[in-house]
Amino acid sequence: MGWFWADGNAAAAAPAVPPSHKDLAASGATPPPSCPMHNKTMDALSAHKPAATPAPEPTPAAAPPSKCPVNHGAKDTLAAAAAAVAPKQYQQPEHHQPAAATSESSFLSKLNPLNYMFSSISQEPAPNQTIALPTERDPSSIPKGTGDGNWEYPSPQQMYNALLRKGYTDTDITAVESMVAVHNFLNEGAWNEIVEWERRFGKGLMRGWEIMKRGEENAPIMLRRLEAQENDPEPQPTLIRFQGRPKDMTPKAALLQVLGRINSNYATEPPFDRHDWYVSREHNGEKKEVRYVIDFYSAPPEPTGEPVFYLDVRPAVSVTGACERLLRWGGDVWWKASGGEVREQERSK
Repeated sequence: MGWFWADGNAAAAAPAVPPSHKDLAASGATPPPSCPMHNKTMDALSAHKPAATPAPEPTPAAAPPSKCPVNHGAKDTLAAAAAAVAPKQYQQPEHHQPAAATSESSFLSKLNPLNYMFSSISQEPAPNQTIALPTERDPSSIPKGTGDGNWEYPSPQQMYNALLRKGYTDTDITAVESMVAVHNFLNEGAWNEIVEWERRFGKGLMRGWEIMKRGEENAPIMLRRLEAQENDPEPQPTLIRFQGRPKDMTPKAALLQVLGRINSNYATEPPFDRHDWYVSREHNGEKKEVRYVIDFYSAPPEPTGEPVFYLDVRPAVSVTGACERLLRWGGDVWWKASGGEVREQERSK
């Protein structure tokens, strides 16, 4: 998941930043009205109910699981694809190993600092490749932090070459185009969730509480009211860079695994991928970098056999990030526990 390549010039111009949706099958395209990423399993994981589609419309609507629009290969194939461009972990060699240091340095020099992936992936067919793959790259809806347009997704040929470059020589070439479609589908959904979070909390915690104090169910209405009153739209967030970290489980995902061993009601497969996305938030003319953590989960397939996904998107744990998460999920719990839903029903009678 999350493979974008920027050209060399864009990478050089990017500002430096500090480091800081269970069985999957490969599919995806234009999401249906009931987005497969937002399903009932997500309610068990959090009070947050994501947007109904992965398209970048800002207003969310909860929906049950639905079909993923493209049939594609197995979970292991897509998981391998996600790992295909993940960087090797660098460890500082001892002083008596200069050759190892040179080798690692050479590898790292080939990576784009915006995404820790290969800076240049060939569009040429691989040796002994018997099936031609498209070389067109689809633009995403995700604006670059550099301000020079949007990120681009890799072409199927680039995807295949990246898989081979990382040693996945048994990749089914007939599944590559579907893998790219699923990849693009999930990343658009992730960005939609981030934009929605920024709409609620990008202008401060007090405003965020005004939106969330009547629970997640009423948050979209409260948000639209506030935005209509303010009539002062802030600049849209942009993606500065991101990093795929499939081998690093987030604390929340790890806790869910522990709870699943204690109580089967919480049992869920671990996420098949994890990303850290670094987003530029601008408010009152000041820019701030916010790190978002994304856990990619797969859900049991539909009776028709089509796969279901969901994403768990939230700011990384920091003082501000923790407060935003508490206001969003805690506000929903408090609204229900205090009888807010009952009061609303009585007023509507």
